This record gives sequence, structure tokens and C-alpha cells, in this order.
Amino acid sequence: MRRFTLIAVPYLWLLAFFLIPFAIVLKISLSDVALARPPYMPQLDLSAGWEGLRSFLADLDFENFTFLTTDDLYWKAYLSSLRIAAISTALTLLVGFPIAYGMARAAPEWRPTLLMLVILPFWTSFLIRVYSWMGILSTEGLLNQFLLGLGVISEPLAIMNTNKAVYIGIVYTYLPFMILPIYAALEKMDDSLLEAAEDLGCSRLSAFWLITAPLSKGGVIAGCFLVFIPALGEFVIPSLLGGSETLMIGKVLFEEFFTNLDWPVASAVAVILLLILIVPIILFQRNQQKAREAEQ
Repeated sequence: MRRFTLIAVPYLWLLAFFLIPFAIVLKISLSDVALARPPYMPQLDLSAGWEGLRSFLADLDFENFTFLTTDDLYWKAYLSSLRIAAISTALTLLVGFPIAYGMARAAPEWRPTLLMLVILPFWTSFLIRVYSWMGILSTEGLLNQFLLGLGVISEPLAIMNTNKAVYIGIVYTYLPFMILPIYAALEKMDDSLLEAAEDLGCSRLSAFWLITAPLSKGGVIAGCFLVFIPALGEFVIPSLLGGSETLMIGKVLFEEFFTNLDWPVASAVAVILLLILIVPIILFQRNQQKAREAEQ
């Protein structure tokens, strides 16, 4: 009984917080838009029993998904989101790996403090952190004032309302998701392996490439997935920092839901986004499973 309960809990969690909400979104995506509350039809009438279900299924169609293939906006939004998420993940890795490496190589008594400094931004609201970047990156912001004061630039840099601001916001926001798994992988690394490699004639760079890089592979893969998956559907950062120039599927989703009130098309956009995300999620789960098996 205890084993059954332990197995049932995660499946019930998956059913309640993923499968049922996804089924509701999928049902709306197969409906027609209407000037009503809610703004779509047909609605599934469970009180009508099998007849209501048969009527619901009979009225279903895929016109909302077909519509997405006819409008370039959606495909451009998907491709732009994939590009921004991929570049942001690469930039986060470039910034996060040296930090994680430095933390893992620091003296043991300093590691808890460094770990706390990485986690500390999570104690502040996500929105406040993004708004603070608006104050830093704007034309009259702290960054331009600082560079103008040093004489590095003669005119303010135009960073706000561009993709550069979006990259900065995503890298800053999701940096801990990259640092922590890489640090966890590097912190467990046996330093005697590096000493042995150097004793056998390897340079520090060769020892890093032959020892450190392979042993940190699991953390790097986990960090890349943890950054790429939420960055792909990001809405707040491109809306506040990217302005109208940045096209991401999260912004399109918001516009369809709350501005156009076209819930069926918005739901179809969400379903396709989820299908795109399923691939990296499955790969992430397999990577985690392999890591657990390797530890055993």
C-alpha cells in the first residue's frame, strides 16, 4: 500500500497540474471564437452525457491550427523565440560556467557564501528585478550615465527596446539555473584527477579539456535545458525590455488571449508551443535519469 501511494502521488500531481489543464487548453483550441463569455464555442456539456460528448466531438475542427500555418506572424514568432532562447542559453553558459568553476575551486569555507550570493536574487520579486534593468539600460539609465561620466561614449547607447536588452534580462534572470547544476557537477570532482593528469604531462588547459569538461557535461546539459525551456516561452522580459521590436511567442500568446480575446487561436498557439517544449523536456528527463543511474 505504501509503495502504491508513493507511485500514485507523482502521477496524480501530473494528472492534476499538467494533463487536465492541457486537455482544457486543447479543447478550447478546437473550438470557435464567439462574442460571449467565455469567448469561444462549442463548450462541452457534461450534463448531457454521451450525447453532449458526441455533439462536442462532432463540432470539433482544426481550423485554428490551420490558421497558424497561413499567417507568417506565428511562424516568425516561433522561430524568433527559438533563436533568442538558443542564443540566451549559449550566453548564459559562457557567463555561468566560469562562475560555477570558480565556486567549485574556491576554499571550502567560502563556498556557502558564494552559493548564497548566487541564490540571493531569488529573494527579490522577479518583476522588480526586470524593472530594475529598465532603470539601468534606459537612455537616461545608470549604465549610460556611468559610461558618459567616464568618457567612454559621447552619446547614450540605445539598448532598451532592442534584442540586446532581452538577452541581458534573460541571462541575468536565468543565470542561477545554469550555475547551480554545473557547480553541483564540478564540486563533486576529485581534484586528484587533475593532479594526476598534470603529473603525466598535461598542461592545465589540456587537463581542463580532458578531465573537467567531461565531468561537468551532466551539469552543463541540465543547465542548458533549465535555461532554454523557460526562455522559449518568456513573456515578461521581452515585453518590458524588448519593446515592439522583439517578437516572441509569449507576447503573441498574451495579445491573442487578452487583447484580441481569441481564445481558440491563443490555445492553439499554446498547444504548439508545448509540443515544441516536449522535445527538450524529454531529453532533460533522460539526462537526469542517466545521471541518477550513473550515481548508483
